[in-house]
Amino acid sequence: MRQATPAERAAFGRQARAKVPRARHGEWEPPTRRTDPLEILALQATTRIPDLVPIRYGRMAASAFAFFRGAAAVMASDLAHDEPSGLDVQLCGDAHLMNFGSFAAPSRDLIFDVNDFDETIPGPFEWDIKRLSASLEIAARSRSFDPATRSAVVERGSCSYRMALADFAAKRDLEIWYSRLDLAAIMKRWGPEAGPKIIQTFQKRIDKAQSKDHLAALAKLTVEVDGKLRFKDNPPLIVPAEDLFTDVYSKQTTSNLADALAQYRQTLSGDRRRLLEKYEFIDLARKVVGVGSVGTRCWVALFLGRDNGDPLFLQVKEAEAAVGEPFVGPSEYSHHGERVVQGQRLMQGASDIFLGWDQFRGDDGTVRDFYLRQLWDGKGSAAVDRMSPEVLGIYAEMCGWTLARAHARSGDAIAMAAYLGKGDRFDRAMSQFASSYADQNERDFDALTKAIAEGRVQAEPGL
Repeated sequence: MRQATPAERAAFGRQARAKVPRARHGEWEPPTRRTDPLEILALQATTRIPDLVPIRYGRMAASAFAFFRGAAAVMASDLAHDEPSGLDVQLCGDAHLMNFGSFAAPSRDLIFDVNDFDETIPGPFEWDIKRLSASLEIAARSRSFDPATRSAVVERGSCSYRMALADFAAKRDLEIWYSRLDLAAIMKRWGPEAGPKIIQTFQKRIDKAQSKDHLAALAKLTVEVDGKLRFKDNPPLIVPAEDLFTDVYSKQTTSNLADALAQYRQTLSGDRRRLLEKYEFIDLARKVVGVGSVGTRCWVALFLGRDNGDPLFLQVKEAEAAVGEPFVGPSEYSHHGERVVQGQRLMQGASDIFLGWDQFRGDDGTVRDFYLRQLWDGKGSAAVDRMSPEVLGIYAEMCGWTLARAHARSGDAIAMAAYLGKGDRFDRAMSQFASSYADQNERDFDALTKAIAEGRVQAEPGL
């Protein structure tokens, strides 16, 4: 099959403007038959652990930004009403700014990348950049930045995305594949404009991320009982399996996990299977994570190597259907854990060496899809609540570049770059959209807090 030439691919991108002009991306009006966001959240709750659902609502009710983080399904439903550009990529599916961050690559270098793929699915590229743009606007509002400053932050993120795609469009495919944002690249690109104070703050975040490793997890999450390591009991956020279930169910659950791990090993390469075999499974606990994920089944498993000072922590996280699937079609992968893993490997510059998938039979007898990765491995996230306008602007550019790289790996960078063009029309459209959608998000957030106040939604704040 003949591949299209770069000129033909660029022409396709420019022709897509006739179908969906770039300025149209700035438009947002709630559709006449918009699904009630609270109904969407309630539908998600039907598959989750009932006792944990109030924690999810409590976390979402903390602020408009927290609500946005938990409302990926709401935004997917909203974006599905728009005419798609026809330029598809592997979507993150939940590309808000808190789902970017640092982590340790297999080389042990600290890199910056997208780091959450629960909702990954192929779809229109603009869904991801719109979610990122809206999150930047909402985060800037949470910092009480004025409208001009908020707009500038959003446009910096979009401009970075657009210019990065133009750069990737001129590169060879292997160059795109090997591109990544490590510390050296970050300092070279943004260090000169950041200034000493910002660099010092950035270095503190790096130091904190690098210290968040398996030994830190060992100290924080475990306790020694009769010479044996066990997870600490901190209900409801972390509960050992032996405390969560009766003795029979606890043993059955850990046995089921042990069986699942045998299948999970087959999703790893041979060298990584050999490494995992050096570790012995010790203990299991249920852990509450994130905002939107609260209520899904998430476990942490403790393994030990040579002794108690050689721990390995794996997160065993339930994978449900991506929020975009009702609108773009089902994934090509019938196993949602595999969907997450394959999407992550496609989008990230480097992925966790223990990233894999399995199925796990719970205490209720239901078999569910899961994916596994290391719990803490140099992970760092943005301190949005302390960012100045300049720092948030730099962070927006980092996220924009990273998202462009991720999209260029799976999509047609030449066509997308041609579609976006050299001017700032698309950037201004993203700013306009972000402002309008942030208004919508505030209305949805108010609806949730009202429902909680009236007792129609049960929420448990502060957890």
